[in-house]
Amino acid sequence: MYQQMIFVNLAVNDVAASRKFFTELGYSINPQFSTDDCACVVISDTIIAMMLSKEHYAQFTQKEIADATKTSETLICLSAESREKVDELVDKAVAAGGTAGKVQDYGTMYGRAYDDLDGHTWEIMWMDPSEVQG
Repeated sequence: MYQQMIFVNLAVNDVAASRKFFTELGYSINPQFSTDDCACVVISDTIIAMMLSKEHYAQFTQKEIADATKTSETLICLSAESREKVDELVDKAVAAGGTAGKVQDYGTMYGRAYDDLDGHTWEIMWMDPSEVQG
């Protein structure tokens, strides 16, 4: 069966710094699709984050590139298997130089966010499996 994938492309100021940041969170880099202008961050088998230098990113759009430290251009939300895993990942992001956002605790849903080195917001969310309708 075909597995649809998502490739999130983000403009970054320093590809090497982004590569280091995301490996410190425990993600791997796919060298086959990485260059000095791009780091291919493997989040899962079906989720890839492409960290592109602003020059490289500009080749794919006619629009002005947003400054994510001043403008919210996207909210990227990833699931986590437990509340503890949410905290673990956000704590790693902060230790690697990211900035923590607020905690969202709704009992059956728990999340925290962090901004990466370029201000892109990543939300990490856990939902109680017994509350998710199938």
